[in-house]
Amino acid sequence: MPKRVLQGTVVSDKNDKTVVVKVERRFTHPVMKKTVRMTKKYKAHDETNQHKVGDTVFIQESKPISKDKRWVVITDQQAQQ
Repeated sequence: MPKRVLQGTVVSDKNDKTVVVKVERRFTHPVMKKTVRMTKKYKAHDETNQHKVGDTVFIQESKPISKDKRWVVITDQQAQQ
C-alpha cells in the first residue's frame, strides 16, 4: 500500500528538525451543497532545517519519529513519483 502524500504550507519552523505544515482540504457539504474548507496541522520531520515559514512542501507519512511526528518532508521530485 503506497504512503499518502499531502501538500501544505509551513506555518512554524521553530523546533529543531521539525516543521508544522498546514494542509487544507476542500469538499462539498452533503446537505448544504456548499464548498467547505477544512485545515489540519501536521508535524513533519525536516532533517536539514531548510524549509521556512510560508514554503509550500510535500509531506509523506512514515513510521513514528516522535510522540507527534508521523510525517516527513519530501522533495518535489519524490512527490512526482
